[in-house]
Parts: sequence; C-alpha cells; structure tokens
Amino acid sequence: MDLQIKGLRVLVTAGAGGIGHEIAKRFLDEGARVHVCDVDEGALEKLSLKVTSSKADVANRDDVERLFHDTQKSLGGLDVLVNNAGIAGPTGRVDEIDPEDWDRCIAIDLTGLFNCARIAVPMLKSSENASIINLSSVAGRLSFPLRAPYAAAKWGVVGLTKALAAELGEYGIRVNAIQPGLVEGARIRSVFENKARALNRSYEEIEGSALSKVSLRTMVTPTQLADQILFLCSPLGRTISGQAISICGDTQSLV
Repeated sequence: MDLQIKGLRVLVTAGAGGIGHEIAKRFLDEGARVHVCDVDEGALEKLSLKVTSSKADVANRDDVERLFHDTQKSLGGLDVLVNNAGIAGPTGRVDEIDPEDWDRCIAIDLTGLFNCARIAVPMLKSSENASIINLSSVAGRLSFPLRAPYAAAKWGVVGLTKALAAELGEYGIRVNAIQPGLVEGARIRSVFENKARALNRSYEEIEGSALSKVSLRTMVTPTQLADQILFLCSPLGRTISGQAISICGDTQSLV
C-alpha cells in the first residue's frame, strides 16, 4: 500500500533507540525525511539511519528550542511531530516514591510533550498534512499499581491529546495518542525486574502474570506501533483525530 508520505518532514523525539528508532526507520522506508533527538549522545553517534539529529532532553526548554531550530534548518519545516520520549519512572508504593523521581517522570512523560507541541504548532500550521502523535500507554486507561508517576503522566497525555485535537482541528492539524501495551524490548524487561524486586517475586512470575492479562497472550513489537503511526500521519488517516488508540493485544488489566 502506498501511504503517500514521500517527502513528509518528521521529527521523532527519543529516536536513537527502541520504539523511536523503529518509528524513524519506518518513516524513512516510506520516503519521508526525518530528524531525531535523544538524550543519549552515544546512541546518536552510532545511528546508521539516514537522518539528521540533535541531542536534547525534552524536559529542558532550552534544549527543545534548539531542537526545533535544528529541525527547521534540516527539514525546512515540519509535517509530523512524534512525541515519543518517555521514561519508565520509579516502581513502588506512593509513600515509598522519592518526590524527585515523581517530578522527573512527569517532566519527561507529560510536560516534555507540551514543550515540543507548543513550538511545533506554528510550524505545523504551514503543512498540508499535519499531525502530532503522542505516546501514551495502556497505563493511560487502566489501573497500574506501583507505577503511580508513570500512570498519571500517561493519563495526562490522553487529556493533552484531546485538548490539542479540539484546539488545532481548525488548522487541519490532527492529534492522536497511541497506547501501547507490553512492548518487546529493554524497557519492559527493566519494568518487570523492578516489579519483581518490589514484590519479592521472580521475573518469570511477573512476566507470566502480565501476559495472562493480554487476550492475545503476546507482546507488541515496535514495528507494529510504527505501522499504526505511519497510517495516522498519512493522507489515509486524514479524518482521524482526538483518538487514544490502544495497540496492546487487548490488554485487560495491569494489576
């Protein structure tokens, strides 16, 4: 299927590894032009993708200003912002969480999306096919004990998405959230390891329990997430906005 996105100008935050790397790769495969940012300078230096890049922490507004200056210089404008940057945050009961860990999780996983969107919008208004994709999580629609900062941020992402979609529709800018379930990779392994320690259980028990709550009994791959994002950002998704779309194998519970 031709997604009609050749030449699309795309910015992917946290694009040097994991989900962001796969999103950037899939856009490139379809002929888009991509700029990525990441806090990991080493990962940026090792990137084999044909992208331009910036070192940036989305929680730092000076970094974000420089990022969009670089993006304008590299791409000459912007059609798509993929707000992918995020961290897992701390694991523990609310009375055990260090307030600084709470602040950092919210700063990256929610405020960071705002920091990028507020600068992207004036650029997107000049696009004929403009989209913002915000990465939420099934933790943004389900209870998630021992992960209060992350869950709060990801519920907030859905609220931000709905507000921006309503605000920006008159300019033809579509805004959607993706809610991944258990995504294969290093992050979910770290989450399971931390939860196993917190509950004094084995890694295998935690993983098996998590998958038992997924109807398809499987994790999601980064490629599957990227494919959905590409469709939403293509002209084929031109009437989809204000949605929080779960790609999760039908996850019923995170408890």
